Amino acid sequence: YFLDKSDKYDSRDVERLQQDDKWVENYLIWRHDVVDDTLKMIDESFQWRKEYTVNDLSESGLPKWLFEIGTLFLHGYDKEGYKLFWFKVKHHTRDPKQQLDKKKLVAFWLEHYAKRDHGKPLTVVFDMAETGISHIDLDFVRFIVNCFTDYYPNFLTKIVIFEMPWIMNAAFKIVKGWLGPDAISMLKFTNKSDIQEYISGEYLPPHMGGTDTFKYSYPPLVDEDFQTPLCENGPVTNEDEHESKEELDADTKETGELNEAQNLNQKKMNSIEHISKSEETDKTEVKPKNAKKALTTFKGPLLHISPAEELYFGSKETGEKKCLIVLTNVTKNVVAFKVRTTAPEKYRVKPSNSSCEPGTSLDIIVSLHGGFSASLQDRFLIMAAEMDQSSGAGAPELTQFWKDVPRTKVMEHRLRCHVVENSKPSSLTLKDNAFNVPAKTNEDLHIQLTHLLQINKRLDEQMNRCLWFQQLSVVLSLLSVTVAAFCFYLAYTQRS
Repeated sequence: YFLDKSDKYDSRDVERLQQDDKWVENYLIWRHDVVDDTLKMIDESFQWRKEYTVNDLSESGLPKWLFEIGTLFLHGYDKEGYKLFWFKVKHHTRDPKQQLDKKKLVAFWLEHYAKRDHGKPLTVVFDMAETGISHIDLDFVRFIVNCFTDYYPNFLTKIVIFEMPWIMNAAFKIVKGWLGPDAISMLKFTNKSDIQEYISGEYLPPHMGGTDTFKYSYPPLVDEDFQTPLCENGPVTNEDEHESKEELDADTKETGELNEAQNLNQKKMNSIEHISKSEETDKTEVKPKNAKKALTTFKGPLLHISPAEELYFGSKETGEKKCLIVLTNVTKNVVAFKVRTTAPEKYRVKPSNSSCEPGTSLDIIVSLHGGFSASLQDRFLIMAAEMDQSSGAGAPELTQFWKDVPRTKVMEHRLRCHVVENSKPSSLTLKDNAFNVPAKTNEDLHIQLTHLLQINKRLDEQMNRCLWFQQLSVVLSLLSVTVAAFCFYLAYTQRS
């Protein structure tokens, strides 16, 4: 393909293909690991990317009215935690003169999201409420379908079609012919009574039977669900007004107690390892400074963040309401950070806007507020940027800093929520209100697996010894019976 015509691809795409294993893997997955089909898809998508100048598409390079009309935008999550890509069909009208710009808008949103969330798949929602024959544009629909089937590999989870008018049935039979068997299985035809099988009411507008009060407007871009500022003390409710100072102090005290709880947990794991590897006790000795290493860690250029991907909250039954985020400054400068969330009414974060000294670690406590429960759709965004040594770290300085800092110098990392449905056995619970640090990290599982394998090995050895003794006993018993029988035979012959 390269020898055919070297200038038919954007060199940035070629460079990314050579460096980004995940991208290559997505192409292979989407083409069922058939290498020839995968190469063909890469060739076609790369030519398309260059034709549409995908790498250079920007908000300023597209007509402003395209964004203002609100036909396409990203907002909310489905029940599996995938971002929703909305196509409000009633706002779309066929116009050949505008078609190229509209197609570039689709490419802009897909590329914008793919770069921001590293290719995490999308759920497409065709909202066909209040639409009719005048809104049918098969060429544009086919383009959207082709983006997912031919240009963005492994990027589609499902297509949710809401209230498709009967007059469009014939048109969508044609669309099915474009999708292929794999994509057809992703089509979900819904109405007001069953759409919540796929999308919860909190991300559905009222006309779909939901409670989402979101109203589209532009500017800014409507893809930023993270709210700011996130109050450290959570939203103000009646419960907050009566919260005692002792309870607030208890939260602060728990921060200091976490290292002790984590230390205890790791000591328990080390004691298990000690049973099977007593000679390695010195190597596995736990130190307070290393108590957080059991967590998975995202290693960013400014901050290392633990956990790397998920915050573990309990369901209403488990009652686990708090999580810990550990930030470690790996630079030689002070790093300012702030935490934002898609559900500010639910969470309390301490601290949510502060700074971290060079080479130090800082604990952020995330707690569910009041009677709220965590949702798989909830997200947290951690933003970080280096500060000058001369800059102060007070609230006014931080406020001004975030106003002035260029977006290109801000590190961003996203965390999603994980809801633990089943309560943990009481023997594994450190204390009732302990922070919910994920117990089953890879390191913990490795220790337990090693321990089980060693126990199994010892049992096998014991079993083999038992079998050997059993066989020896059988042989000796047979030998004794033979000797006894021979002695009786000799005694009998001598008498006769």
